[in-house]
Amino acid sequence: MEEYSTFGRHVAMDAWGVDFDLLNDASTLEKHMKDAAEKSGATVLSSQAKAFDPQGATVLVLLSESHISIHTYPEKGFAALDCYTCGYDVDPMVAIQHMLDILKPTQAFEKVMRRGDGPIEVVKPVKPSVKKVI
Repeated sequence: MEEYSTFGRHVAMDAWGVDFDLLNDASTLEKHMKDAAEKSGATVLSSQAKAFDPQGATVLVLLSESHISIHTYPEKGFAALDCYTCGYDVDPMVAIQHMLDILKPTQAFEKVMRRGDGPIEVVKPVKPSVKKVI
């Protein structure tokens, strides 16, 4: 039986100042989330998107390596993104950075966590993200 590492990286990102229409389009977000996962080197197993009434969306992409998700509040210009990947081969920050390039927030705040090899540790992100107010 093959032994697998329990190591994983988890990126949580809050993005503000995002276009209402983009945050309200569940199917477009689903496409971008799948693209983000693939760019990070992850294997997409399935996805699910839900548009809410009167506005908002949730997209969950199930990965062989774990998941990527987005929850949106278009009326506030806000999106909460989350990407967790197991192992060393997939970089969740690549997926999150792809989504930042799509969403073009005026502000973004991330936490990167190292998980699965002891206490959860918050680490510095590998790539800088948007942290400016326009």
